[in-house]
Amino acid sequence: MTNKKNGYTGQTDARRKASAKYLKESVEDIRIRVPKGRKEEIKARADSKGMSLNGYVVQAIDERIERDNAKDGE
Repeated sequence: MTNKKNGYTGQTDARRKASAKYLKESVEDIRIRVPKGRKEEIKARADSKGMSLNGYVVQAIDERIERDNAKDGE
């Protein structure tokens, strides 16, 4: 991506290194598989809520855990 105003052409090596370090230290990956067509359905729902696909899925997981915890505490 080139910005004609200041000549910026994308991430610098320093920015890439910083991003890689943050990801390594701060987050973990979970891969999920869904039936064909479901990804777009879920993404559309996330978009309609103004959320990223990842944020939407993480929120759904968090809500499920809260419900399970409340149920287990009965």
